[in-house]
Amino acid sequence: MTLEQESSWPTPTSADSLAPASSVGEATDDRQLLAAVAWWTAERLDSDPVQQPPAPRSREPLQDAVRQALAHMSEGFVALDAEGRITFANVEAERLLGLGVPLVGRLLWEAAPALGTSDLQEACLRAGTGDSPVGFQVTVDQRWLCLRLIAVPGGLTVHLTDVTGARRREAETARAEGEAVERTARIATVTRALAAAVTGQDVVDAVTEHVRPLFGAAGISVWDRVGDDLILLGAAGYPPEFLKLVSTVPINANPPSHQALITGVPTYVCSAKEYISKYPALAELPRQGGKQAWAFLPLVTSGRTVGVLVISYAQPHTFSSEERTLCTALSGLVAQSLERGRLYDTEHSRARELQRGLLPHALPTVPAVTAAARYLPAGEGIEVGGDWYDVIPLSGDRVALVVGDVMGHGLPEAVTMGRLRTAVHTLADLELPPDEVFFHLNDLVSALGDDFCATCLYVVYDPTSGHCSMLSAGHPPPAVVHPDGTVRFPDLPLNPPLGAASPPFDSCSLELPPGSLLVLYTDGLLESPDRDLDVGMALMAEHLSAAPSLAEPNGTLAARLDAICDSLISAVQPVQRHGGDDTAVLIAGVHPIPPEDMACWPLPVDPQAAGQARRHIREQLGRWDLDDLVMTTELLVSELVGNVVRHAGGPVTLRLLRSRALICELTDGSPTMPRIRRAADTDEGGRGLQLIAALADRWGARYTPTGKCIWTEQLLHPGP
Repeated sequence: MTLEQESSWPTPTSADSLAPASSVGEATDDRQLLAAVAWWTAERLDSDPVQQPPAPRSREPLQDAVRQALAHMSEGFVALDAEGRITFANVEAERLLGLGVPLVGRLLWEAAPALGTSDLQEACLRAGTGDSPVGFQVTVDQRWLCLRLIAVPGGLTVHLTDVTGARRREAETARAEGEAVERTARIATVTRALAAAVTGQDVVDAVTEHVRPLFGAAGISVWDRVGDDLILLGAAGYPPEFLKLVSTVPINANPPSHQALITGVPTYVCSAKEYISKYPALAELPRQGGKQAWAFLPLVTSGRTVGVLVISYAQPHTFSSEERTLCTALSGLVAQSLERGRLYDTEHSRARELQRGLLPHALPTVPAVTAAARYLPAGEGIEVGGDWYDVIPLSGDRVALVVGDVMGHGLPEAVTMGRLRTAVHTLADLELPPDEVFFHLNDLVSALGDDFCATCLYVVYDPTSGHCSMLSAGHPPPAVVHPDGTVRFPDLPLNPPLGAASPPFDSCSLELPPGSLLVLYTDGLLESPDRDLDVGMALMAEHLSAAPSLAEPNGTLAARLDAICDSLISAVQPVQRHGGDDTAVLIAGVHPIPPEDMACWPLPVDPQAAGQARRHIREQLGRWDLDDLVMTTELLVSELVGNVVRHAGGPVTLRLLRSRALICELTDGSPTMPRIRRAADTDEGGRGLQLIAALADRWGARYTPTGKCIWTEQLLHPGP
């Protein structure tokens, strides 16, 4: 049979395997097929007399050459007969199979059981009956072999290739690809965490949590630059004692972190021995820190070194060029995030300081009320807000309680809040009624533009009558807690917010019994996107109904009000997922003036009124044991009554109040306000108000529904 005739037998054209054969086995298909064809050509020429060539020359040299070529080819070659017995096996096949006994004449699966008996028999059957070769891989003595079974006339040929190196390279490539994918995912996680960080502490937390796994490091620390020194911002993987120790290392010891800070160039130390040789003065640090390799990375942004990032390993570590490139890129990203966080912290701190400066540092002590207040800024990531509160002493021991809210967040809103608070103070000092106060406040907010809007609640409490006047501009009503625990919200007239309102403003009045509480608040205490204001008000009423009464003797009243503030905020303020709104709370317990500390007399509008007033003064001050104030008070009252008789009209009423000061009030029916002026040397009058200002600690005038009231205050010596 000629070579061309032999080629008409089924020959393999593609790979069909039990287990995918390696690329190495596929690359040798052509050689394996040529070897098989050569083998069978030689065998046929030797066994088939019909196909013998007519030339009488010997075929022995050709057969020997083919056998020698197959015996010493680089791949293993085994020939099987139709029953699966080995008819030929070359040297490489015997080496690969690791068998020390002759193979010819034995069944392949019995001679090499390591190839798998049942699987190999099935593969031989499939290769012998099919039109395609069968290939698979097996392990023999910790080596991977690729077997290719090819059907030939009268049996099979088995080609064996050692693909252990290829499999190892594939495994290493797969492992490297997996590590690259994992590192890429960790880099993405670090990038997202740094991008989401707002404050400097957020950046430090993101670095200590995500950067250490990225490098497989044992420890990490972030240092901030303050001048030429380094301050520890955060660390992970170090004992606290070591952090305290390393924070005290002097600059003159030239530590590697300081070198990185000054030069702006990363420093890599691969072992403790190298560290000790480079920094002998710091030889104890590796042992005390428990680390064996370090990367000192300067944090450089905008051409400035703002800090140092230190990555350390528990074992000696050689930093590859890839790792060093990643360290440089990561340190730049951390530097930018840290600088951004520092700028945010600085701006936010200044804004908070501004807001705290605009709010009351301490509530004034007034006889009419005992008050406690709280201000809670919005959550992290939210700018400063415009909530405020205030307690303003007024004449006659009256007091104004104010709470307000400028809509929005930011420095403009905080500044607007400060302007409104100052304006409320000024208007309250002018003793204007609440509706006139809001008239001017509305003009102020309207002049700021359409972008500004504010709500406000203004309450004036008069301790002489227990009378309380309230006016709200778009603000929730206060909660009134009666001594029996009953909580109610007054039905206030609806007025639009300041900046959107049109005067006049409507107010309401109510009487507060002794021992009542007034609770003023902003909507941040009760309202959230998940809760309506009405639900919050009901929850607050439920909490306040269980609040301790003012009549209870346990602790001071101020301490009890502080406790109520804290518990109210803790129990009522909604927990919001995204920052929330700022909150202001003002709680005041009212104290009416006892009747025995008040005295009131009507006076005629004639010159005799001054004498009657002096007589009433002497008698009343004697009852109060204030004889040392009789002469001064008589002079004050004489001047007040004289001005009323000369410049005003009736009815005239004199009232004395004994509080922390002796308050003298004279009311008349004229709306004309007194005005102090400098009298010329030749003027016969115009010095009465100057005398009043010299004798009294405070004096002033306010409008009343029927005219005006001129008042003076003389501070009393503190009693026992």
